[in-house]
Amino acid sequence: ANPSTAVSAWMNGGLAGGGGPFTAYGGLMYQYEDSGTTYRFHVFKGSGALTVTQGSVDADYLIVAGGGGGARSGGAGGAGGMLASTGFTLEAASSPYTITIGAGGAQDTASGGTTGNAGSNSVALGLTATGGGAGGVFGNAGAAGGSGGGGPISTAGGAGTAGQGNDGGTGGTNSGGGGGGKGAVGAAGSGKNGGNGGAGATGLGYHAAYATYTYAGGGGGGSNVGGGGTAGTGGSSIGGNGSYNTAAGGGVVSTGSGGGSEYNNAAAGGNGGSGMVIIKYVVAV
Repeated sequence: ANPSTAVSAWMNGGLAGGGGPFTAYGGLMYQYEDSGTTYRFHVFKGSGALTVTQGSVDADYLIVAGGGGGARSGGAGGAGGMLASTGFTLEAASSPYTITIGAGGAQDTASGGTTGNAGSNSVALGLTATGGGAGGVFGNAGAAGGSGGGGPISTAGGAGTAGQGNDGGTGGTNSGGGGGGKGAVGAAGSGKNGGNGGAGATGLGYHAAYATYTYAGGGGGGSNVGGGGTAGTGGSSIGGNGSYNTAAGGGVVSTGSGGGSEYNNAAAGGNGGSGMVIIKYVVAV
């Protein structure tokens, strides 16, 4: 085998070519033991490929798309779609597996327009997680996405994608709706209080200290309370906070969470968090 392949295979417990244990490389690789079972993780925070050099194994996976950006003077961004399951067969015959990580929606800095900026899709193992919907602006509903973006003043939020996320919240009389999250719909704005972002959901972590982690929280809606009053908070403190007259908070990177919205058309909405892919399997019992 060529040297680079041989070294990668050796690090995974075998030599390239011939029979032997399942071997694969790609992404950031982690390993830990839990109750006598050793697990290996391939973590992709940027696009790449998972290459299987020999064998097959049943794997668990987490695929999270980029979160939607919150609007300037409108609703918050929805979380990126989140897919998670077990029992996916990784095999050399189908390798390499292309991994595409969706970017979060950029900050909405422009005055006017119809929505903020949507998140991008993440693609892995032949599956697509849909980017989060952007927050709506000036009477335009929040955009549909993995989870829907929140609506602006007295306007509906966007629809989430079945199995991937939830709808965004409706805007209040002087506030933006919260972006939808994987775990819950975005809250509606209430008067001058921005709607909270929908809660995220737990999925695969890749370290013994956090065997599960929370992803895909919605952004918080901005408010129209003078002097920086109450605004919605992102789901599970992962989505960006809403704001008044100052730039809204962004979604945390590599969680697919939505950005918060600014409400008074004076500063930028928050950017969405980028997505992530994690693939896990057993290497020793």
